[in-house]
Amino acid sequence: MKAAVIESVGKAVVTEVPDPAPGPRDVVVRVAACGLCGTDLHILQGEFAPELPIVPGHEFAGEVVAVGGGVTELTTGDRVAVDPSLYCHECRYCRTGHNNLCERWAAIGVTTAGGAAEYAVAPVANCVKLPDHVRTQDAALVEPLSCAVRGYDVLRSRLGAHVLIYGSGTMGLMMLELAKRTGAASVDVVDVNPARLETARRLGVSGAAANPDELDRPQGWDLVVDATGNAAAIQDGLDRVAKAGTFLQFGVADYATRVTIDPYRIYNQEITITGSMAVLHSFERAAELFANGVLDPDVLISDRVPLDRYPEALDRFASGAGRKIVVVP
Repeated sequence: MKAAVIESVGKAVVTEVPDPAPGPRDVVVRVAACGLCGTDLHILQGEFAPELPIVPGHEFAGEVVAVGGGVTELTTGDRVAVDPSLYCHECRYCRTGHNNLCERWAAIGVTTAGGAAEYAVAPVANCVKLPDHVRTQDAALVEPLSCAVRGYDVLRSRLGAHVLIYGSGTMGLMMLELAKRTGAASVDVVDVNPARLETARRLGVSGAAANPDELDRPQGWDLVVDATGNAAAIQDGLDRVAKAGTFLQFGVADYATRVTIDPYRIYNQEITITGSMAVLHSFERAAELFANGVLDPDVLISDRVPLDRYPEALDRFASGAGRKIVVVP
């Protein structure tokens, strides 16, 4: 089959690889669409993946075309979104309900072959069947949405909160849509990319600006979310948290990224700084929210490109162009 392969640091190609075969409790999915994510760029840079080469792609959906001998929950022809998370279920973190912090954490498209290919294999337990009205190609958005749902689980957002989001790429826009639906009193978005800010305005924000100084909230925001991973944005966001407020590190930063904090202010103003890592008990809920229209795929997905152009799509994504870019095998 044809697949994108990150062969070495900085090098991605499209080539032929062996067709996948299902294990006893696996299914093989004919991929309808696979989304690109910042994690793919980190893998390309030599981070996250324990070894290369790897077929990337952890945001994907498609049609089941083969099932293992022990699979009864799905059959060929079923359309599914795939949770890429692979846990050991044995370590302390798995046994205490923190599977996303698994000591042997792995993921389809990160540590095993992923969905940037014509076919991909996944455990049946990781597959959520799609209702008839959901387009299979759109359902690649379920995985990133499940990360956003996990972010709001961590935030424990309360009614009437004032929210500031750094970044209006796909993840920032998803956090915006969830904030609107969790009873936020206001949602402001900051981004230096005018085109992305315009999308945030299209979806409905209280304020959108390239600089938070342009927004009228001198006391700060109750919830500040970084969806960029950018050091300058993170540093600025930490200073914008209101008393008793919370800062969520949601964007994926480079390993070397560093910022400074003011311990006395954290103590004196009872500020919470927290993080949200990938997916945890949120994939099924995200699939239900998606099926119920929490996102508009035609707004979120800006580019649908053929698999043959995967390296080009990675370059476009790295440049900050567009919103969600998906490859269509």
